[in-house]
Amino acid sequence: AAAGLSYVGAYVINTYKSYDNFLQDKYALLPAVIIICVAVVMFIIGLIGCCATFRESRVGLGLFLAIILVIFIAEVSAFVLGFVYREKVKTDVQGTMRSVFEKYDGKNPESTVVDYLQEQLQCCGVKNYSDWTTTQWFNSTGNNSVPQSCCQQEAKNCTGHLDQLQEL
Repeated sequence: AAAGLSYVGAYVINTYKSYDNFLQDKYALLPAVIIICVAVVMFIIGLIGCCATFRESRVGLGLFLAIILVIFIAEVSAFVLGFVYREKVKTDVQGTMRSVFEKYDGKNPESTVVDYLQEQLQCCGVKNYSDWTTTQWFNSTGNNSVPQSCCQQEAKNCTGHLDQLQEL
């Protein structure tokens, strides 16, 4: 289990590099760091449990049980906090995404991240394609279209024009 959690934590940190322009909060990597720390603690706890079982130590097994109970309480607390603060996180991420979409010009690093995100998640805008109509890029191009990264992968002749909504 500890090896699996270590892999998940490393994967989250590696994936973060693709989306770091959207996650400008300095605490965005905190969950991944916590996952890796939990993996290390689980490894140590597992060793304590194995050694206590091997030696048939009542004190060691009692310590192992106490640690497991503390971890269970911490997991329940984390679940409750995640449930309570999910709307705040959603609002913060959407606000940051809107500010990155405002900087879109088709050439800068933020534009590359927006295009990558839309292609990978197969979406257009923060909520939908109409989010693009309020951006500076949309108004400056004047061609009534969204970036081609909004196009469906199957659509061969998609230009991003808003009169072709079925291809977005």
